[in-house]
Amino acid sequence: MKKLFLSILFIYFAISSFQPVQAVKITETDGIYHIVLEQNKKTAKRLKCIAVDDLMTNSEVHQKSEAVLTVNGGFFDPQNKKTVSFVTTDGQTSADPLFNENLFADAILRKNLDKILNRSEFRILECFSGYKFEIAQHKSPVDFECQLMNSIQAGPLVYPKLQLEEEFFILKDTEGNIIRESAFVLHKCARTIIGLKNKEIHIIIFTDKHPATLEEVSKYCEQLELDRAMALDGGSSTSLNYKNEIEVVSTPDPKSGRMLKSFIILGKK
Repeated sequence: MKKLFLSILFIYFAISSFQPVQAVKITETDGIYHIVLEQNKKTAKRLKCIAVDDLMTNSEVHQKSEAVLTVNGGFFDPQNKKTVSFVTTDGQTSADPLFNENLFADAILRKNLDKILNRSEFRILECFSGYKFEIAQHKSPVDFECQLMNSIQAGPLVYPKLQLEEEFFILKDTEGNIIRESAFVLHKCARTIIGLKNKEIHIIIFTDKHPATLEEVSKYCEQLELDRAMALDGGSSTSLNYKNEIEVVSTPDPKSGRMLKSFIILGKK
């Protein structure tokens, strides 16, 4: 009887070891998609931040990369198709806003360039002790024992503190009145958010069915008890593709989606 029990137990664990691990948990409630990924070595190797030479839709990148999951990334200039956000891919800089001449042509942008270049970014680090994920300002140093493998910048930080002015998404006059706004941060629109909690990566997509201001997003992240969270590009850039099962595109191009510069993709392996 004991041998039979041990045989059954062995077969059970042998079968369990071959069961596919659910790498992506995704739910949708009232127009908000909530994606959860585990922070581990397997995720770190499958998750990439990429930039394309020319602009492409989220769907095109998803299909070309044969990805499991693809979401939109950082900011870009639609006039010259150049990046406004830093991107690192497999340890190499793949998008650098310092080569975008339009950032230097505008006097106000030029005056606030330090804030723009230091906006929040999502990082994947390979360290002596293993892989680490973090959300930090671009100029924040990487731990000496770590190498930056993939990162994507956008901003602003939305939780635990909403950094609209610090990252130059709003500009105030001497009396404290807002005289300039970027990325519709004060208005309701679709949003792509990435956050960290314990050993999880959270990606939240606020679709056109549930638009939100960044202040509302910050409160939502607080309810989820995230440790840190930041915004990626939003509005019409908000995009999501999951396998061949889910596709989110945003106005004003709800059929094919907006042409974009950078992306976060989760590969099959």
